[in-house]
Amino acid sequence: MRRIALVTLVVDDYDEAIRFYTEALGFRLAEDTSRPDGSRWVVVEPGTAGAGTGLLLGRAKGEAQAARIGDQTGGRVGFFLHTDDFAGDHARMAAAGVTFLEEPRHEPYGTVAVFQDLYGNRWDLLQPAA
Repeated sequence: MRRIALVTLVVDDYDEAIRFYTEALGFRLAEDTSRPDGSRWVVVEPGTAGAGTGLLLGRAKGEAQAARIGDQTGGRVGFFLHTDDFAGDHARMAAAGVTFLEEPRHEPYGTVAVFQDLYGNRWDLLQPAA
């Protein structure tokens, strides 16, 4: 096995989620295909095609899935977005309205700041130490 290709992120609305991940976070829309049941297969990816794990944006079906939107990891940071330009990406994301929950900090493993996606899931923006 080579890598984890996709991770599902339960969302409320496909188009709202696509806008956030592509415009605020700078991901690229890798796929958006309608399915016969009215759902869509929506994949967004950071960086270049196939370079890492993509997010499959899955619209919640039913109350149980809807209850998980924004809290898929029980309040923990569940997603780690690596960057080679922490200061530039942090500034761009903040200007795009991304909510950072803390000021950037320097740790032995790199420069990091926790932010929330549009649903409240917690992410680390992380530039690993060299």
